[in-house]
Amino acid sequence: MRKPGSKYAKRRRNPPGSAPGTITIDPEATAPRLHAIRFSPEGITETETPDIAPPPAGSILWLNVEGLGDRTTLDRIAQAFSLHPLAMEDVVNLHQRPKAEDYDDHHFIVLRMPHPNAMGLVTEQVSLFLTDNAVITFQERAGDVFDPVRARLRNAKSSIRTRGADYLTYALIDAVIDAYFPVLDLFAERLEMLEDAVVAGAKDTQISTIHDLKQDLMAVRRAVWPMRDMLSTILRDSDDRFSEPTRLFLRDVHDHTFQLIDMIETYRDIASGLVDIFLSSQANRMNEVMKVLTLIATIFIPLTFIVGVYGMNFTDMPELHWRWGYPAVMGAMAVIAAALVVWFHRKGWLGSRR
Repeated sequence: MRKPGSKYAKRRRNPPGSAPGTITIDPEATAPRLHAIRFSPEGITETETPDIAPPPAGSILWLNVEGLGDRTTLDRIAQAFSLHPLAMEDVVNLHQRPKAEDYDDHHFIVLRMPHPNAMGLVTEQVSLFLTDNAVITFQERAGDVFDPVRARLRNAKSSIRTRGADYLTYALIDAVIDAYFPVLDLFAERLEMLEDAVVAGAKDTQISTIHDLKQDLMAVRRAVWPMRDMLSTILRDSDDRFSEPTRLFLRDVHDHTFQLIDMIETYRDIASGLVDIFLSSQANRMNEVMKVLTLIATIFIPLTFIVGVYGMNFTDMPELHWRWGYPAVMGAMAVIAAALVVWFHRKGWLGSRR
């Protein structure tokens, strides 16, 4: 079962009226775990709990921070890479909409990364800073979709080592966007199973399952739609941090967001159609029940009339003193009932129920 109200909760940490750039740490946030990858065409170096400092000339740094529970660590990173206080405020306030903002010394990008689980779809905020020779990513917790990017960096033959920080940024954005395709494939399977089940016979539990699926699709839409706008902003911007070759790859990712949105809208229409099928199936089922009850009542109407006539307390009723009166009345009632059944059958009113 879903936790009531959790789907619409906004985790705003700063109270209204706070000064711009105020960083409020969530007391429930996990402690930061740092992982640094420094690479160049000559090689790669990976470090856990690294020294927080820009990379030497000729190399690129990817500093990944998992967990936002330590203000001191965040301040050290912000000071070392000259990250803007407004951007750092958005890093810890996890209600941010996907966006891209250009500052003097860096580019700031917010993404929503999917995490499917038994409770439905959950998206995690990923904050990304792009400087001239470094990429810093902040995640809410451990676990992400960046393992393919790490594998490419560890591969000596991969071209990603020969490119700049802007290409690494593209690769990370592409990994987040592409992570939604398997999620939508799972939704397609759930929709197909639900459609078969509803057509076979509507059950009361199915409507809640359809509702949960529509809510998950809405969550994907809320995450993907702004990321399309975010990529449009980057492609439209004249910021020279993204080279023209990298912009070509970003246009391909931009096209992927359109594909995702088309799939989301299609699946939402199918889910809405399942609600209509469910209600129609329930109405047809009720009609079948009412039809059977009406036929039974129609058969018993003449029988009830006969029983009512002979249930009157009049002494001058000849049939009451006739020896064969009771069998004759019962036989007449049986003949009338059988005649009505035959008539209903010829009219096609006794069709088999599904």
